[in-house]
Amino acid sequence: MGQNLVLDLSLEFGVSIVKYCELLQEQRKFVIANQLMRCGTSIGANIYEAQHAESRQDFIHKMKIALKEANETLYWLSVIERMESYPKYDELKGETEKLVRIISKLS
Repeated sequence: MGQNLVLDLSLEFGVSIVKYCELLQEQRKFVIANQLMRCGTSIGANIYEAQHAESRQDFIHKMKIALKEANETLYWLSVIERMESYPKYDELKGETEKLVRIISKLS
């Protein structure tokens, strides 16, 4: 994309989430993989949608949805952190927290 930090970060994050969820699915961790896939990829989808908002209020609303999805993503990553049988991907939590900070400033 270039020149739009939050769009670029959310796209990269979405790719990372998909890769991690594929790993979880390979290990038959379907329930959490599906939950994480939905909320983790929804962040970027809502940010992309916000770029074509009908009004300032519509933009803020879409960014707030992205923020809610990011917070849900943090929840599922925290659950995974506490599960001994799950593969860890520590960078995802930091990337999610970074997105939360950026989205919070924009909404």
